[in-house]
This record gives sequence, C-alpha cells and structure tokens, in this order.
Amino acid sequence: MSDQSYNFEAIWNASQAPAIGRRKEAQRLATAMRRVIDHLVQAAAPESDLSAAADALERYADRLAKYPVSRTYEGFAETANAGDTHAFFDHSPLIGVANPLAPPIRLAVIGDRVEGRATFGVAYEGPPGHLHGGFLAAAFDEVLGMAQSLTGNPGMTGTLTIRYRRPTPLLKEIVFDARVDRVDGRKIFTHGTVSCDGVLTAEAEGVFIAVGHERFMNMAAEVARKDTPS
Repeated sequence: MSDQSYNFEAIWNASQAPAIGRRKEAQRLATAMRRVIDHLVQAAAPESDLSAAADALERYADRLAKYPVSRTYEGFAETANAGDTHAFFDHSPLIGVANPLAPPIRLAVIGDRVEGRATFGVAYEGPPGHLHGGFLAAAFDEVLGMAQSLTGNPGMTGTLTIRYRRPTPLLKEIVFDARVDRVDGRKIFTHGTVSCDGVLTAEAEGVFIAVGHERFMNMAAEVARKDTPS
C-alpha cells in the first residue's frame, strides 16, 4: 500500500529549514500571540491594560482581515518567485510554529521512531498545575500520526487509546516517544509514551488507516476551491 511518490520524512526535513521572509514573520507573530495568551490566563492586569491590549489586538485583527484567505497545503520546496518556504506543518494546531494555538510540540525523526518535546503553559491546564487530558490525547494523535507516516502510507486515525498513568505537569518539558508496532494491510498500529523527568505519565496506542497521498491532495484541492471567490 506504500505510495512511493510520497516521502514524509523528506518533506518533514525540508519543512524544518530556517524560516525566512513571510514565513519567519508569521512564526514571530504566533510566538508573540502565545505570550499574550499565556499572560492573559494568569496575569492580574488592571482593566486599563486589558482594555489597551484588546484595542491593539482588535486593530491588528481588522488589518489582517483585509487580506484574502490563503491556505497553502503543499509548499515545502522553495517558491520560484519569493525564494521562501511555506510549510503546511507551520499551521498545525499542535506542532505549528506559525499557529498560536500550538504549544508547539517539536518533533524529530530518530531512526525508526519519532521523538517529540514540548512545554505546555497554563493555557492548557486541566487538574491544577497539570495538563488537560484532552490536550494530551490530541498531542499523542499528532505524534503517533507522524510515526505512522514514516511507513510511506499516510493515513487517518482509526482509533486512539490513552492510558493516563499519572498527571502530566505543566511548565516542564515533556518527552514523547512513538513508533510503529506493525502494519496489517491498510491498518498501521502505533505505540507511544510521554514522560517528564524520566517518569512515565501516559501511554497511547493508535490505529491509523492508510488512505494514500492522493486523497489528501484531493481534500486540499477541495478546500482551495471553497476558498476561491466565485
């Protein structure tokens, strides 16, 4: 079932090139917005400062709203005119450095496994001082999803099972480790763990269904058609 035209590891490595131009500024803006979110959920700022910050953000939201919608899903190589790299991974809600919703999780391919590192701030709090279990599940989905992509069979999550061993701390680096256990037809079985200071806090098993790169391309094309003004 492997799609030989699709090399996830090569695409991933290309997307990790240092950002320049528009992509660099998008990442910088997202980083600043993460700081705003982090301060907003915990700082006892006076009404006047909250009002001033809201005014400023509303102005910039209005400014950005003037531009047409553009969602680039394929753009890992340099663009001919700008000499820039605009990676879809930048926009991921979990690993995207240009998405202020992302912690972000920093992923690396190490042999036949994937390692992820992240520090979740207070905006992701569930139990006092600890990560919300729903965010941890989403993080596992992302990390296991990257592991299954290394088989050359890009796919979608079929099932995801999380076992929470103990609370996962906020404001400390946590480490994910993920690998493929086996492949059975279109089903790709994966396993992952997350730990903090060497202590296991949760583990997960995911079953992904290979659908082929062409289907993702078709989905992206459909989104592009909807975004194009008639």
